[in-house]
Amino acid sequence: MSMYDVHDMTEQKNKRIRRKRIFRLVMTLIFIAVAVSVYLTHEIWLPKLRGLGKQYTTIVNDGRLAEGNFPIEINGGATYQMDCSNKTVYVLSDSSIYQYNEEGGLIHRRQHTYTNTVMNTAGGMALLYEHGGNRFSVEDRSGVLYSKELEENIMLVRLSPEGYTAVVTTSLNYECEITVFDRDGNFIYERKCVQRVDDISFTNESRGCVISYINAENGSLVTSVQEVTFTESAEKWTSPGLDTLGINVYGFNGGASVIGIDACGYVDDSGQIVSLYHYEGDFAGGDCENGKSAVIINSDETRKYVMALFDGGGKEPLIIGFNSPLVDVTVKDGLAYVMTHDAVLAYDFMGLLRSTASINDSYTGFARSGGYIFLKSFSKIDRINYES
Repeated sequence: MSMYDVHDMTEQKNKRIRRKRIFRLVMTLIFIAVAVSVYLTHEIWLPKLRGLGKQYTTIVNDGRLAEGNFPIEINGGATYQMDCSNKTVYVLSDSSIYQYNEEGGLIHRRQHTYTNTVMNTAGGMALLYEHGGNRFSVEDRSGVLYSKELEENIMLVRLSPEGYTAVVTTSLNYECEITVFDRDGNFIYERKCVQRVDDISFTNESRGCVISYINAENGSLVTSVQEVTFTESAEKWTSPGLDTLGINVYGFNGGASVIGIDACGYVDDSGQIVSLYHYEGDFAGGDCENGKSAVIINSDETRKYVMALFDGGGKEPLIIGFNSPLVDVTVKDGLAYVMTHDAVLAYDFMGLLRSTASINDSYTGFARSGGYIFLKSFSKIDRINYES
């Protein structure tokens, strides 16, 4: 072998050695840089990492009843209505509406002269209307914001978080009419309807709404959904009929969720039906927030008591079974809260139990507000602390 070949091979070997050394040096420097970065930012990521181990740990609340101003005693028995909005507890009896703070302190009491009164709450406000009458009003902690007396009878009224109201009334020439008023009670929109309106949900910060209609198809009652904006006369879309008698409609992401008496479903932002779930038992309650829906179904015949969770349109429900009948349900801040006869439980929409509190069997419903659960019974309202 020539001296040239030996020299060339030696040079190539030395190059390989230098490349390996450079590679090891670069990797060492990268490792040191990453380690320094991790150390310098540990106060940011370490609490989050620790939280991963805690976020699915079930919180057991003690269920101890609040004292002081509680319980709030109610006159009028089981006919009273109770709801919470923006840390205000609204209670409606047959003759008065009461406002309480979360500590049970009375803020305001006002007598009303409505009959067959229905109450809605949103955005810290309360809406009262006469079902079958012709009057309604909107109020908050400062007093009555506005009231209206209409020419036709009221079928239903809905209140938005921005204080807008959508009023459905009877009509001489149509099945019904929709009239929308802004926060100051000014008229902004009207719609003549050839089908019976079942429910209304405001969308896009009260710039429009989704409307559910009841009609007959092939001998069965179905529910169709329509989206409208208050600046245009033509609807954006109308869905086919969902095979159920609708109870409530909720708008979200350009589409809508419908909760019905024997089924619930979703329509997308073009009005197409993307899912429909039929109950195996009797509907006992349902709620929806930002597209997340929860429905409770009781079947005494088969002794099956379930909550169905829907994490948005087009997805199959997650079914959670219970050993006893379910009483009430609400969706709040991404969790589904369900009441049995002896507990209030909170589940996330992956089906994980996040928190629980024991209660007695005298309560008929509840409302979630801040760090509390307000419990409704025949003649009083109790409160428990509830961390979830």
